Amino acid sequence: MEQLEIASENADPDSKIFGLTGGIGSGKTTVAKIIENMGFPVYYSDGRAKELVNESQFLKSKITQLLGEESYDKQGVYNRKFVSTIVFDNPEKLQALNAIIHPAVKSDFQNWLQKNADKEFVFKETALLFELDLDKACYKSVLVTAEDNSRIKRVMDRDSKTYREVQSIMAKQMPEKDKIKRADFVIYNNGTLEELQTEVEKTIKEITTI
Repeated sequence: MEQLEIASENADPDSKIFGLTGGIGSGKTTVAKIIENMGFPVYYSDGRAKELVNESQFLKSKITQLLGEESYDKQGVYNRKFVSTIVFDNPEKLQALNAIIHPAVKSDFQNWLQKNADKEFVFKETALLFELDLDKACYKSVLVTAEDNSRIKRVMDRDSKTYREVQSIMAKQMPEKDKIKRADFVIYNNGTLEELQTEVEKTIKEITTI
C-alpha cells in the first residue's frame, strides 16, 4: 500500500452517511455494535486507523520521520504508548500526526463506501467527527454521551487508568455541551446495557425514516 490507493471523491454512492461519535467512555463503540447488529454497515474509523498505521509502509515511513524510530517496536508494530507520550501535550506534533493518518483513513472509508454502495444507510464511527468537521460530509450526526462520572469509571475499569488520567484526557476533548449543540441526534448512555439497546433502536428507527 504505497502512497495509499486513493478512491475518487466523486465516486461516492448514494448511501446516506450517518456520523457516529462520542467522547472517551461514552459507549460509542458499544452503540456502533448495536447498530451493526441491527443490520446497518458500520465503518470503524478509529479501529481502521490502528490497522492502517501497521499495514501501510507509507504511513510507517511518514510517522517515523515525524516522531522517530521508537514510533514502531523491533517487530514493526506501532508503539501507541510512545506516540501518545509525544503528542499528548504537543498540539503541533498531534496535528502533524493527524495530517498523516487522517487522509489514509479518509481514502480507506471511500473504498469501503463504494463496496457498500447498495446500502441506503451506512454509519461512520469516529471520535473526531466534530473536531475535524467530518459531520459536514454526513447526512446526519449522532452523538453518544454520558455523565462525566460514568465515563470516567468506564475508562478506569477498561484501561486501568487513574481518575486524574481520565480527567486529563477528557479535558483535551471538545466539551460535551458543544457536541450536544452540534449533533442532530443524541443518545444518552447513563443506564444499563438493556436501556442503551432500547434507546439506540428507538433513535436509529427514527433517523432512518426521516
